[in-house]
Amino acid sequence: MAPLPHRPDAAPPARIGLDRAEAVVVERYARLVRLAHLVLPPALGRHRRVLLAHGVVQRALPGLATGRGQVPVPDGSTDPVGYAWVRGQVLSAALAFEHRPRLWPRRLPPPRALRPGLPAVWGLRFFPRAGGTEELALDRVLAEVSAPTRAAFALDALEELGTEDVAALLAAAGVADPEAALKEAAGVRARTGEAAGVLLASQEFDPCQVQTRPTDLLSRRRKGRLVGVGLVAVAASCALAVSGPAPAPGPEVSEADGKGGVAPVAEARGGTPALNPALLRRTDAAQWADTARVDFTAWPPRGGRAEDTELLGRALRAWSSPEAAGVKLARSRTTPAVPPAGPPRLLYAGDVAGAAVVLLHDGTRAARYAEPLNGSSPPSLEVARTDEADVTTAAALVVSRTESGVRFLLAPWVSEAGTRDLLRPGGDARKLRVDEDGVTEAVAGPPVAGAACERWPVVRLRSSPRIVEDHAFLVTDLGELTAAHLSYTPLPGSGAGARAPREATGEAALAAWARVGCRLAGLERSGVRAVNTWDFAEQTLPEEAGRAVWGCTRVSTWRGPGHVLVHLRPEAGRAAAPVRLVGETGPTPACSRFGQHLVASTTWRAPSGRWYSLAAGSREVRALTVSGHQRERGRTAAVRADGEPDPRVTGHLPGGDELTELEYR
Repeated sequence: MAPLPHRPDAAPPARIGLDRAEAVVVERYARLVRLAHLVLPPALGRHRRVLLAHGVVQRALPGLATGRGQVPVPDGSTDPVGYAWVRGQVLSAALAFEHRPRLWPRRLPPPRALRPGLPAVWGLRFFPRAGGTEELALDRVLAEVSAPTRAAFALDALEELGTEDVAALLAAAGVADPEAALKEAAGVRARTGEAAGVLLASQEFDPCQVQTRPTDLLSRRRKGRLVGVGLVAVAASCALAVSGPAPAPGPEVSEADGKGGVAPVAEARGGTPALNPALLRRTDAAQWADTARVDFTAWPPRGGRAEDTELLGRALRAWSSPEAAGVKLARSRTTPAVPPAGPPRLLYAGDVAGAAVVLLHDGTRAARYAEPLNGSSPPSLEVARTDEADVTTAAALVVSRTESGVRFLLAPWVSEAGTRDLLRPGGDARKLRVDEDGVTEAVAGPPVAGAACERWPVVRLRSSPRIVEDHAFLVTDLGELTAAHLSYTPLPGSGAGARAPREATGEAALAAWARVGCRLAGLERSGVRAVNTWDFAEQTLPEEAGRAVWGCTRVSTWRGPGHVLVHLRPEAGRAAAPVRLVGETGPTPACSRFGQHLVASTTWRAPSGRWYSLAAGSREVRALTVSGHQRERGRTAAVRADGEPDPRVTGHLPGGDELTELEYR
């Protein structure tokens, strides 16, 4: 099929019949529905967004509803020209779903989103097939930007339009500031690189290839009975209202709670909303599978004491005022100690390992309140940051830490859990027992400070295919309420662009982590969110002494700044042989997507006893200057030195820029 001409401003000189225009819609239906789906607000939910995307395209031709027989498409043109006009109609309709009139209440969805849409489905939920981690990350980014930005991004990356054409299309669709949308879309495009079009063409963003599941059958039965009872009650109320007394004023209500109802703001008598167990936010059990925001806000309340208002009240009072409640407070240095501003979300309340435990979340922090059942010690409270958590960093919380090990409460989207030793890459993973509430059996903790590092237990989790396909990942306990996510970036490929971090579950990732795993010691209670090991260069050692890999391990915190360790891993007989640490610094953007250029050096003694200066640079480094006088082409260098050398290395980037090496700091 010939490429489509993309000229949104082409003025049609004539009109053609609806049958011809309808043929354009049918031929390009999947492409148009994908565009509508990308532009529609993710807040609609995956099921409704899929249906509305189809509805927008099916109603793109006004003559089908009004009886007009023609649309403004040139008669002498091919169907792709008609496609440009239909695309403009679809874009305008999809953008309208996020438009609010000036006086429209912010607590209500936009007027267009309130209208019933067709097609309508009863008893089934639709959602696109899950993609990989890169698609999931892009979906999360798009959920955080405006509809015009999503439209500009889709027209650029998916439709391959030029900047002027995109601006013209957005203006024609009623966007007030197309330039601002283009600028923000360019920022999204910069985060995805050249793979943007490939990602948008994947099944993650395809509303024509969907999976189905039934709605909550028990809930439907209950709602059916309640509707009948409600109709009788309404009839009785209307009859009584004719002669009965005036009703007493009811409680005040606030904005919509996100579940189709309203959330009461009436305080408990003499109390505040943040301390009232009745006002705790509770997420529906199925919401995690029907939202683009897969984090702690999608966790439903679990545990056998989720309705124990006395326990919940004590937990809320402890978080609001730890000193007054007489609890022992634990938190990382970067976690704010202020009480929650409003009612937090209930994640768990139950008895675990001899203690009553409550897990709460206030939007940016998670808190665990625990009180021993036998009263042997005072209650404790632990608070941890959870800013911008995602499918991996919101996958587990520590629900109990005792001498027997650590128990995790797993996210509702985790379908499989196991444990393995990070220092033994060839070992088998052991399946973890998980109870009906999502609490795991005890997992051995990492070695204590000062002890020999002979093992490092990690937990291997797998996401449900309902949100992401074939996605397994590793997390580890670093002494905090949240678990740290471990990832891996492989060596650069020949002529390939920069590689993104991937899950540390493959053979190469496990082999690399086996060598650097013990470097996690000392990171306890420092607010670690994720740790990535990046193999940035491979080098042949002098005198045929084998090969070595240069790596950079970046420790990222919830606060933002990171700490990096640069190391050299010569071939070794043992899988967990120690690495040579050659640089360490922080805070720094190095070894992240904002610091992709790196140069490092170290001394090395060959088996013959001779000393060498070794140096290496990352993917974009074209040459290295060693000790200020000897320039070597390529990304690695090995220079013979008299006595023990003290190398100083400069990397040379395309365009003449220089890069100094990363040292200890």
